[in-house]
Amino acid sequence: MFDVECPCCQAILKIDPETRAVIAHTVPAKPPPIEDLAAEVAKLKGAGARREEIFQKQFEAEKSHGRVLEKKFDELFKRAKENPDLTPPKRDIDLD
Repeated sequence: MFDVECPCCQAILKIDPETRAVIAHTVPAKPPPIEDLAAEVAKLKGAGARREEIFQKQFEAEKSHGRVLEKKFDELFKRAKENPDLTPPKRDIDLD
């Protein structure tokens, strides 16, 4: 019998050379998902404040987004009035 470590899960496989079969396997001990419960609770409490801060930033950006679009539209409208003879560029769909 000889022992081989599984490359995927790091389990120890005991293999019989005559039958070429796995006779036994030992699963490695996994660490607990949460080691310090108090620290994890503190992270969750701080996460709410971070979410609120990100929301407020996005909310302010969305407010100013409308003004930016208005200014872009006004600029393009002004250009269109200055050059009424200028035709819009041809799109692929217009060529059909």
